[in-house]
Amino acid sequence: MNAQASPSAAFDVQRIRADFPLLSRTVHGKPLVYFDSANTSQKPESVIAAVDTHYREHNANVSRAVHQLGEEATAAYEGARDKLARFIHAGSRDEVVLTSGTTQATNLVAYSHVLPQLKAGDSILTTVMEHHANIVPWQLVAARSGATVKAAPIDERGELIVEKYVELLTPEVKLACVTHVSNVLGTVNPVREIARECRKRGIPLLVDGSQAVPHRRVDVQALGCDFYALTGHKMLGPTGTGALWAKREHLEAMPPFFGGGEMIREVKFSGTTFAAPPHKFEAGTPNIAGFVGLAAAIDYYESVGFTAIEAWEQQLLHYATERLREIPGLRIIGEAAEKEPVISFLLEGAQATDLATLLDLEGVAVRSGHHCAHPLMQFFGVPATLRASLAFYNTREEIDSFVAALLKVRRLLR
Repeated sequence: MNAQASPSAAFDVQRIRADFPLLSRTVHGKPLVYFDSANTSQKPESVIAAVDTHYREHNANVSRAVHQLGEEATAAYEGARDKLARFIHAGSRDEVVLTSGTTQATNLVAYSHVLPQLKAGDSILTTVMEHHANIVPWQLVAARSGATVKAAPIDERGELIVEKYVELLTPEVKLACVTHVSNVLGTVNPVREIARECRKRGIPLLVDGSQAVPHRRVDVQALGCDFYALTGHKMLGPTGTGALWAKREHLEAMPPFFGGGEMIREVKFSGTTFAAPPHKFEAGTPNIAGFVGLAAAIDYYESVGFTAIEAWEQQLLHYATERLREIPGLRIIGEAAEKEPVISFLLEGAQATDLATLLDLEGVAVRSGHHCAHPLMQFFGVPATLRASLAFYNTREEIDSFVAALLKVRRLLR
């Protein structure tokens, strides 16, 4: 793919789709309509080829050999760190810790940054709309220290009530957390404003960027947060990849979370001297081929351009929302003013899981369930929703097929 799109150029979605092998397959004899990219994105041929080439031509462990293969593998792995640092506008490559994803990244902050300073009476602030990965780690460290976890409220549109969030930034808060984009609602939160309020109070802010990085240009320095977590498999990359960006002063002060090889300078039974950040947080053999693939995914995003991606995805979101509103008895959950292309919904008289199963028979892949967001489901008073999550490789014609399948299923269920 080498189609650098400009804001004025027509978005050649068919050319892009040709780069994604899986999008051409059929399911139950029907053309696949893949609307589950918030769960995991599909992979372009260049990512698949990069992983394949690594195993065929460069496979070796990193940082452990002076032979040619070891040097090639190390250069490719560290090259992925360089690309990630540039991709999110980190101040330095040494601020990027390579992880298995956002879950490992948030747990690293929980146990290495937060737990050592927590005591009874302290608290951690998160929000009602968070993924479990931005709730459960804080609960675990709070339980070990006598601290508490507080959740800022949202409104019926699925928007964070920012003034309430700010009110909860009290002196006992040792860490504030917020998702950049809700994985259920698509809501885009005002991270810069939240970060500004946190800085005024000297409270570090962690941002879950899993659902933001695939859809928009992210500049961690401009956002003003202290920690930013992302997941590779949601941004065209392989599973088991991701990163934690953190301000250098935090990484310097944080003790290691995992122990083992490659995160040390010297080991003696009298004590161990650890490597400098970010390597002191990367014990053991990493997912080398995965990060080679993630580097290729970043190259692919750059070749398409986020200006073009954002514009096309917003067109798809608007069109899908309007088409879904035409269906009698359909309720959209979350209608924030600023959203990414994620739509959660319910259809009157139908269970979410039943709907998803019947839609699958029509070739349509959507996710049903609580989406790792139990507190959010409780807020809206529902056990589950259907979620259609789109990406820049989707089309208006697929939305039409999705709506037609929904109408067919609705007739069957009546």
